[in-house]
Amino acid sequence: MFLPTTIKELKTLGWERPDIILVTGDSYIDSPYIGIAVIGKVLCKAGFRTAIIAQPDINSDYDIKRLGEPKLFWGVSGGCVDSLVANYTASKKRRKKDDYTPGGINNRRPDRAVIKYTNLIRRCFKNTVPIVLGGIEASLRRISHYDFWTDKIRKSVLFDAKADFLIYGMGEKTVVKLAETLRDDNPTDKIPGLCYISKTKRDDYIELPSFDEVKSNSDNFIKMFHIFYQNNDPVTAKGLYQKHDSRYLVQNPPAPYLTKQELDEVHDLEFKRDLHPHYKKSGNVRALDTIRFSIPTHRGCYGECNFCAISVHQGRTVRWRSERSILKEAQVISKLPNFKGTITDVGGPTANMYGFECKKKLERGACQDKRCVYPEVCKSLKPDHLPLLNLLKRLKSIKGTKNLFTASGIRYDLIFSDRKTGDKYLKQIVNHHVSGQLKIAPEHTEDNIVSLMGKTGNRSLLDFKKKFDSFSKKSGKNQFLTYYLIAAHPGCKDSHMRKLKKFTHEKLKINPEQVQIFTPTPSTYSSLMYHTKIDPFTGKKLFVEKSFKGREKQKQIVTVKRNTPGKSKV
Repeated sequence: MFLPTTIKELKTLGWERPDIILVTGDSYIDSPYIGIAVIGKVLCKAGFRTAIIAQPDINSDYDIKRLGEPKLFWGVSGGCVDSLVANYTASKKRRKKDDYTPGGINNRRPDRAVIKYTNLIRRCFKNTVPIVLGGIEASLRRISHYDFWTDKIRKSVLFDAKADFLIYGMGEKTVVKLAETLRDDNPTDKIPGLCYISKTKRDDYIELPSFDEVKSNSDNFIKMFHIFYQNNDPVTAKGLYQKHDSRYLVQNPPAPYLTKQELDEVHDLEFKRDLHPHYKKSGNVRALDTIRFSIPTHRGCYGECNFCAISVHQGRTVRWRSERSILKEAQVISKLPNFKGTITDVGGPTANMYGFECKKKLERGACQDKRCVYPEVCKSLKPDHLPLLNLLKRLKSIKGTKNLFTASGIRYDLIFSDRKTGDKYLKQIVNHHVSGQLKIAPEHTEDNIVSLMGKTGNRSLLDFKKKFDSFSKKSGKNQFLTYYLIAAHPGCKDSHMRKLKKFTHEKLKINPEQVQIFTPTPSTYSSLMYHTKIDPFTGKKLFVEKSFKGREKQKQIVTVKRNTPGKSKV
């Protein structure tokens, strides 16, 4: 069922008032892909009466007051995307569309949503129950961070929002523990995965350089981020604290990851896979076109690309669901009234990270001194595509399923590192799971730039293209690769983009269109580089293109049309 969002639904359920009200910057889509829906369902399963208010009007008290005040706490999220990323392009131009808003018009999500919603609650409910921040916007802004939109270091969002607690990461275990602790009136200071403000420091935790030290000195900012980044793994992480003026941000160690069984239990909860009727009357949401018939198979990513925050938010350890759970979800999808026979995606942050992990990492936590796939795939990882191969074959046999696509994108370096089943997996993908185009993300082709990104070079890209084209030809299918590329990443100059253009023209036979201008988002190494103009791993100075004109020029160097030999499609 849907979680209640109207007073009528509360009365139907016989609830006098909710225990918890979740407020979100997205419209309420009841789907396992939507964080607020997952958290709400998990809380309900744990016995807490949980309701949702989606995209409340911050200029009125009508939306936020319609369900009254919760008994235990308010949960506030900016939505599935940081509100500033959702609202503005890399050139700081206001986006006209929002895929998570009914009707698609970007007119419901405020800038800095978690701050605005917290202020709205406090304005309408004096001396209210605790306000708890969560979701990716809060998670990635939980410490002092570089903010691209104001071009300065900002305090933890917990201080700026004047909220009581902040839950970071995926949050299921932490939010249930917090709800139980508040219900029982017990101390909250030891809950894993929780941040809070304290008048005193925690001597048993690691001290980060203070907000003032970080704000005024790039070396301190780099030092802070290294410590922060290395303390995100539940197996090895220590608690952290950071002084902000006269008080302290305290970050408890991360909550343990969900086990396979626990992950299955989350996905066994009943999701409507639709927009709540209260919001549907305002129009459809485009995001549903992508996620309604898609299946998430795993969480986390050991890719650790420097421009990506997945490793900080979801974790560097990959956790996957059981085959039973995934097949069960596919059967549910196949019986939906508007299902036409196509499962649009089976995957996660990267599709082919399902079913294998480094045994050393599982036992001892992520390595402090090296990465799993950069500069090359670690020998301890031992990629194995057999579990995913078997899963795809069984999914394809489900009655009513005509097509089963891989839309998440794949890591071709993992395919090459799996000598036993890598080629078999790629053949399976080419023959049965490509909807005309397959997404890959080389991001760039120049070695020094991809190195700064934490990605592999172009040799494996060309080898992969050759195999993909060969397998497609043998299967008799006219299929293409879609290449995601980045312009204006720290270290990148116009000359690098010209070389990228030449490479794509001569080697890939394309005129690139999927080119994004780098956006510095909170809590990534690339954003650290952008702000400090320093490579944090070597200490060397970097060229960083910061002018909007220069950043746009780098994109145009690659996207400008030119005659291309042979067929091309991107």
